[in-house]
Amino acid sequence: MAYSIVFATAAKRQFDKLPQAIQRRITDSVSQLENDPRPTGVVKLSGKDGLYRLRVGDYRAIYRIEDDRLIILIVKIGHRREIYREH
Repeated sequence: MAYSIVFATAAKRQFDKLPQAIQRRITDSVSQLENDPRPTGVVKLSGKDGLYRLRVGDYRAIYRIEDDRLIILIVKIGHRREIYREH
């Protein structure tokens, strides 16, 4: 079962602001989630409803897995010092 990767509007804007090299690294890591949405090293965030964290160097991708629709929704992307702050 292959999952589809979908970016939330805010996550897409955050992704587009990143340097090209970081975008490529994140794209490579996120695309691997299509076959295994819960790989080793991915952490389910406590206190957040069904959100997972993918580490890519100093950057993080926060995502939600919708198993019933086979979708991985990327909710937020950013540097590790800023990603967990509530706005």
